[in-house]
Order: sequence, then C-alpha cells, then structure tokens
Amino acid sequence: MPEQAPWRFQKITKPMFDVKAGHVLLLGRVLTCVGDEVIEHGFVELEAGKIKAVGKTADLGSRRTDGIETGGTILPGLIQSHGHLAWDGIHDLAAQSMNDEPEISAYKCAGNMLINLRAGVTTFRDLGMKRTNLFAKRAVAQGIFPGPRLLVCGEAIVQTGGHTYWCCLEASGPDEMRKAVRNQVRGGADLIKIMACHDKLEFTDEEMHAVIDEAHRNGLPVTAHATFNEAIERVVEAGIDCVEHGGRMTQQTIDLLVKKNIPIVTTFAPLVQQSQPEIAKAYGIPDWKLAERQKMVADKGRYEGLVAAAKAGVAIAFGTDCGSPAVQHDVIAPELGFMIKLGVKRDAYDAIRSATIVPAGIYKLDSKIGTLEAGKLADVITVAGNPLEDINDIAKVTMTFCEGRRLV
Repeated sequence: MPEQAPWRFQKITKPMFDVKAGHVLLLGRVLTCVGDEVIEHGFVELEAGKIKAVGKTADLGSRRTDGIETGGTILPGLIQSHGHLAWDGIHDLAAQSMNDEPEISAYKCAGNMLINLRAGVTTFRDLGMKRTNLFAKRAVAQGIFPGPRLLVCGEAIVQTGGHTYWCCLEASGPDEMRKAVRNQVRGGADLIKIMACHDKLEFTDEEMHAVIDEAHRNGLPVTAHATFNEAIERVVEAGIDCVEHGGRMTQQTIDLLVKKNIPIVTTFAPLVQQSQPEIAKAYGIPDWKLAERQKMVADKGRYEGLVAAAKAGVAIAFGTDCGSPAVQHDVIAPELGFMIKLGVKRDAYDAIRSATIVPAGIYKLDSKIGTLEAGKLADVITVAGNPLEDINDIAKVTMTFCEGRRLV
C-alpha cells in the first residue's frame, strides 16, 4: 500500500461533525441483498456502528416494542459507482470546471454530499473534477462535514488535450504518466482513472502501460472511460480493472471481459434525463440535443453489447454520472429503471444489487458493506413503499445510517 496522505497523521481532538452510532432496532420489510432474500416482516438491529442482527420480527418477542416501525422497506445503503461531487447537474460542465473557484467547488461537494445522503447513498465513488474529491474525502474522514464514504480518484488522467482535459490532469509520455499517478497517490486517491477515448482512442500503448503499471505498483486499481468496442477491448487487454460507461461490444470483447473478470459501470442517466422534453426544457437542453438523446435512447442496438455482457456474466454496477447536465445527485430510480427496461438487470432486485453488493464486491468491500448481515458495517437505509414492486420507491428515503450514525 502507498504511504498515507499527510492529513491522515493530523491530530484531531474532536470531530466538528460528531454523530454517535447508538443502538437502533428497525422494523419493516427487509431486503438483505443476499441473493433474492426478502424478510417480509423483519428487523435489522444496529449497535456500535455495525449490524448486530437481522431476522423476523416474530423472533423478537417483547423486544419488538423497542423497535422503530419504518412502514416500508429496509435495505443496504446504496453505492454510487460513478459520480462527480463538484459538478451540480445545472451549469455547463466545461464552464464550471474552468471557472468555478475552489471555494465554490467545495460548497458544491458539500451540498451534493448531503443530497446523496438524502438519496440513500452511503458510499460514493468520485471519478474526478480536478482535485476536489481529495478534499471532500478529507472533510468526511476528519469529521469536518457529513457525507457518504468516499472512494476517489483524485484527478482523472488524460493525454495532453485529451477528452475533458479542462477538468483532468494532462500528461504526455510514459514518464509524465507515471508522475501523474504518483501525484494522485500522494494526495490519497483510492483508485486511478484514465480517459481512454472520446471519438477516437487516446494514449499511446507506452503511456497506457505506464499508468497501469504505476497504479498497480502502488496497490491502486485503474478504471477507464471507454465507450466503444475498440476502446473497451484495448483497455481490458492492457490490464485495467474496470470499465466506465461501456458501449457497443463484439462477442470477442465480451469474452475477454468474462475471461479477465472485468466489471462495467453503466451510466444511462444522462441519456434518460436529457431525452425527456420537460426535463430538457427545465435544464436548458437545446432542441437538437433533445432529438439526439431521444434517438439514442430508442436505439436498442446501441445497448445490445451491454445486455449480452450482463447475460454472459460480466458484473454490471450502478452509476449515474451525477453532476452531468440534468443529472443531479438524487437521480437514482431513472438509472435503475432503465437498466431493468433494457434487460441489463433482470428485475428490480437485480437492479438494487447493482447498487449494493455488486459494487461492494468489485471494490473488495463486500466483507464490510453491500448486504444486511450481522457483523457488517451498519450502512442501512429505509424507504417508504416497496421498490421491488415499484423501483421508483427507491427515491422515498426516510432514514440513512452510515456505520450506524443516523445522518438522515
């Protein structure tokens, strides 16, 4: 493992934001996310930041009177696998990336962390907007501000002038690529992200090898923005650990993903949101973009590769690219619903697992989070209604616990 970021060694007398993890007994329908398990009349008991017990309310006896009747569904905290805390979903991406002062970016991160908590997100994987996510992670870890658990890349790495260069760290040549990785490691990054393509492939083979080798030498996984077959096949062959977005794929590429056990984080929300006239109008999406998005959403062939990959056994994790135009940080149900509609996920429970135990496994956190099981960290949310019957109920969050601390 790399050396810890310097702030990790700072002495803290007392966190500024200090919510204690006490004893809580929640009653309601329980989705453990262990397979398709549903406990219709169940309970989840939290104590000292962990899940103490999960079971049927009938087994509680007189203790049932101590419980909180949720009147809905209890499930693991959601894991947002692709988002950008410093983007707000309202302003132009390039403009806010280049013009937002660091202080404004910090406020956006803070506000979006609260929005995520209210949306039931207890783990958030931030894939970059300059270096803001490193400071957001520090603020949460040091108790300066409440937020979900953060997994951050620091600055995404691009070739000079590459895709979204205006919010990433540019580098040219293998040596600069290695230095770019080392800068993220020094800042406390949990992973490295590269922008491997836009309309064309980016990075030379030597540059890509340098990024991946340097990241892996430091014990960090590498994820790659890759949106079409040639880019996906190339980064998987090169040795990356995860694909962001995904796209059209040949069977050969799908077989390679399966062979190397490489997951994909899909991000349908920008297309879904921007294809709806009322949303497009509210967010200032131009008519030509609306028409383009509607055509893309309706093009079933565009998603055949992702559907085939899912059926072949490629792990597909939930992500919304939140912060993108018209995709604010509480847009959860539209992404899950579209995954079900396409067949990337077979039903609502399968979709919910893509935001719980599936990403927990990808990030090697499944021994701690992702399911409701005794001994795991108490990342737990409650929602009104039943998301198995209507996935939109996932948006009706009533309580959010992060490691047993009630933050919503």
